[in-house]
Amino acid sequence: MEIPMGTQGCFSKSLLLSASILVLWMLQGSQAALYIQKIPEQPQKNQDLLLSVQGVPDTFQDFNWYLGEETYGGTRLFTYIPGIQRPQRDGSAMGQRDIVGFPNGSMLLRRAQPTDSGTYQVAITINSEWTMKAKTEVQVAEKNKELPSTHLPTNAGILAATIIGSLAAGALLISCIAYLLVTRNWRGQSHRYRVPKCPSPVSSHCLLKPHGFFHKSHHPAHTQSHQILELLG
Repeated sequence: MEIPMGTQGCFSKSLLLSASILVLWMLQGSQAALYIQKIPEQPQKNQDLLLSVQGVPDTFQDFNWYLGEETYGGTRLFTYIPGIQRPQRDGSAMGQRDIVGFPNGSMLLRRAQPTDSGTYQVAITINSEWTMKAKTEVQVAEKNKELPSTHLPTNAGILAATIIGSLAAGALLISCIAYLLVTRNWRGQSHRYRVPKCPSPVSSHCLLKPHGFFHKSHHPAHTQSHQILELLG
C-alpha cells in the first residue's frame, strides 16, 4: 500500500514542526533554569563579589561574561574556554578590574568599586545552535560612614550615669547627716535621764532625794544633820 505524496508532505511538515517546538521548549526551559546568585547580595566598596552561575550543564564549549545591557565585543569582560592551558581570555571591558573565571561558569570580582556597578550577563555556549544566557544587576555601595548622631546614645548614657551618680551621692550625704543628728539627739537624751548607781542597795552611802544626793557619814554631827533632813523631807 502506497502513501500518497500529499500525505507524506503533510506528515513531514508536522514532524518538523513538532521537533522545532520541542527544541524551542528545551531552550526556553534551559534558559529559565540558568540564573546568577550574588554573594554578597549587596556588596560594598573593596569587597569581593562572587557571581555564582546556577543550572550550568555538565558539558559546554565556553562561556562569556559581559558588563552592560548589550552583549558584544565592547562589553565583553572575558571568555572562558575549559580544557585548555590558559582558559581565560580578557576582553576590552575588563580594564583594570581584577576578575577570575571558574570552570563552572562563575566569576569573582575582587575589591569591587562603585564604578563596577551595572548589568552583568553570562552566555554559555552549549553548541553552535544552543546558548544559555542569564543576567543580574549589581550595585556596589560606598562603605557606611559613621555619623555624629551615632554617638548620641553614648553621650546620653554618660549624662544619665553622671546624673544618677550625683543623686546617689546627695542621697548618701543626706542620710549621713540625718544619722548624725538622730545619734546626737539620742545620746543627749540618754545623758539627761541617766541615774547614778549606788554601790549597794542596803549599805549604800548615798541617798537619793528630789533635790540632790546626800552621802552618809559616820560622824555624829553629820548623822544628826542627816536625821533632821529626813524629818524635814
